[in-house]
This record gives sequence, structure tokens and C-alpha cells, in this order.
Amino acid sequence: METAAVREVADRLLLAYEKGEPTAPVIETHPDATITDAYRIQQEQVRRWVSDGDVVKGHKVGLASKAMQQQMGVDQPDYGHLLAGMFHLEHQPISAASLLQPRVEPEIAFVLGRRLSGPGVTVADALRAVDFVVPALEIVASRITDWRISIVDTIADNASSGGVVLGSKPTLLSDVDLRLTGCSLQLGGELVATGAGAAVLGSPVNALVWLANTIGPLGIDLEPGHVVLPGSMTRAYPVSAGDTAVADMGELGTVTAVFTA
Repeated sequence: METAAVREVADRLLLAYEKGEPTAPVIETHPDATITDAYRIQQEQVRRWVSDGDVVKGHKVGLASKAMQQQMGVDQPDYGHLLAGMFHLEHQPISAASLLQPRVEPEIAFVLGRRLSGPGVTVADALRAVDFVVPALEIVASRITDWRISIVDTIADNASSGGVVLGSKPTLLSDVDLRLTGCSLQLGGELVATGAGAAVLGSPVNALVWLANTIGPLGIDLEPGHVVLPGSMTRAYPVSAGDTAVADMGELGTVTAVFTA
């Protein structure tokens, strides 16, 4: 894609955020767009958010589990940026109206204590870099009409990022086996899904390694204090005003998101 086309799509997605109205799939308006083009569109939006005063506070890996890949009709992970404005406090009201087509996903969030700079990051490097983990609920949202997304669309749309709620119980990696960590997801007091850490590329740590080695060649490092969401342990479930989502991860604790009008 030409630079002008990249900016045009970024403008369209940013307008969708502003007006709360989805836009047509990128792959329909620009059928020759590639994954590289999609990341250029994403970076253009991030550049503008930062220039407007927001701050990058981490990254997310999307579509890391087979359940999510099947649900979204894609066959590989992607990544997006987490901006400070996307973080919400647990148990505090989140305006459902401020999100387009929101869904929730339970994830194990990494909080980094050391910089990770790829390529060449190993599992050992990743383990040393993690300060602690907390339970998290990612809010995914799509600026694409009816979630009609290809891999190009979701990447261009900042990996369908909407928000994140972090739990408040930190756990050291030495105290837990993330592969075996189970999760139950409740909406409105009803159990809707169960999952385990192994659903995320075999282990959430593998997603962290993948992320560091994927963004490293682009000149992006994972910084101390940053949050990394490695991917959902279950399918994503729609939420709306009046819903309360609770993810229970056993020894990792619980995390709750409350959605209001």
C-alpha cells in the first residue's frame, strides 16, 4: 500500500473510535493489503495516540489459541499495543457505550521487570524478565462492521484492542505452572467457559517469547513495567451494559469487570 492509503485507512479507523460507528473491512476496500501493510496502519494510529498524549504501557498477543483462531477464522497470532487509556480498574464501571462490539477474554497478564529485546529471545530470557503475573480480562472490540475480520483487518485495528482489567493479586512465576493454570469465565453469574494456560501456544510464556522476537526486528522492545497479554484461554464472549464478567484462575486469584450504560 502507498503511504497515502495507509493514512486513509488509519483515518477511517480513528474516526470509528471517535464516532462509535464501525467501518468496512480493510480487505474489502483494499483487497491487496498485506500483513505488513496492516502493521503500518496500526503503527500510524499508535503514533497519533502518543502524539495526542497517550502512553504505550504494553502489548497484547491476539489469536494465540486454537479456539480464538477458529472463532475469528485466522491461522496465526498477531499483536497490538496497549495504551494507558485502555486500562480500567477492577470492579469500577466501564462504559459499554464507549466500546464497539465488545467481548471479553480471560488471560494471564505478565508484568515485566526487565527489558526484552528480540530477536533471539529464549524461554529462559522471558522467564527472567517477568516480575509477576496477575489474572486479567481483556476487552476486545472491533471497529470493523459485524466483526467481519481477516488477519489484515484485526492487525490494522490494533489487534482488536478495546481495554484491559488487571487483577490485584501478584504471583511469582516460581510459584505457579502457567500451563496447568485453569480458568473459569462467568457472565452474569453463569459459567460460560473454562480453559487452561496450555491453550495459549502450549504455554503463555511461549506467547511472550513470540512477541519479543516478532517486534524486536521492528525496533520495538518490551520495557520494564510493561504489561503483556499473551492470549485468551477461552473463546471471546460478547458483553453489554449491565454485564459483570468474572474470571477465576484458582491460585492466581480472580478479576472482575463491570459494564454499565
